[in-house]
Amino acid sequence: MQQAKLAKSSTCLKFLGVALLLFSLTSCEDVVDIDTPSEPPRLIVEALIRVDVNEPYIPVEVKVSLTDNFFGTVPVAELERILILVEAYEDGMLIGTGDVILTESVPGSGIYVPDQTYTDERIPISAIEFDLNYILIITHEGRRYYAQTKYVPAVPFTDIVQGTGTLLDEDETEVIVSFRDDPEADNFYIFDFDFNEFLVTEDEFYQGQEFEFSYFYDRKFEAGKNIEISILGADKPFYDYMAQLIEQTEDSQGPFQTPVATVRGNIFDITGLDNIDIFDNVERPNDFPLGYFAIVQEFKQTLIIE
Repeated sequence: MQQAKLAKSSTCLKFLGVALLLFSLTSCEDVVDIDTPSEPPRLIVEALIRVDVNEPYIPVEVKVSLTDNFFGTVPVAELERILILVEAYEDGMLIGTGDVILTESVPGSGIYVPDQTYTDERIPISAIEFDLNYILIITHEGRRYYAQTKYVPAVPFTDIVQGTGTLLDEDETEVIVSFRDDPEADNFYIFDFDFNEFLVTEDEFYQGQEFEFSYFYDRKFEAGKNIEISILGADKPFYDYMAQLIEQTEDSQGPFQTPVATVRGNIFDITGLDNIDIFDNVERPNDFPLGYFAIVQEFKQTLIIE
């Protein structure tokens, strides 16, 4: 009888010990509220227009969306207005203007292209031969946005080949790129290596010369894989903007995905301004959308992995 009592008492102690352990674990489960960054939605304007001079028209396409706090973007359903004003100059004097009305390509897509409903609003490729100023004007929820740019040419590749070297790891793929810089100007270039991988360079140390460099992907590709590599023209402001974006988006999904930092581009909120000389918001530093407006020449080449 005494042994039975001891056994029963031992069982109760074990049960009590487990219960106390569960209670202590449960009591440690505190609810923690994490404050994520929150601010009013900003407009995101993706207006990098890549020009192939062998095509009949400049491929104008502007994608517009909104930031959605910390968790991504949602498409903009509708803009009140979006157009590109084209100004023609001769010897520095304005000699004429025209406008290109944009319309949503598919309702709800947030992608706007030149309207062709009644008249063909597309810009002919011959426009790049003239000294034109392109002004993007957007109206959204009663606010007006403004950006301006000029067409910037690029130079073609002289060669793109697959290399055999590595930089940091054996599981890398080397691509060797070469091109000849235009000696007539101080040039800036953006390289698009596919997969949202970009590189910027300026000709400070190779002006007018043949320049060759290696780019390393941090992975191996299967044989037969096609990789599209582009060289884009850029002016100094676009070069600086892309350099900041690349720095901010390292180890993420690329500079044209959801911004991880508020990098300011060349698109400004001009709502209520009556003086165009301050359109760049020098008196309202927090009022601006995200994104950039640029019209640049692109040379593209496909590399087939061996």
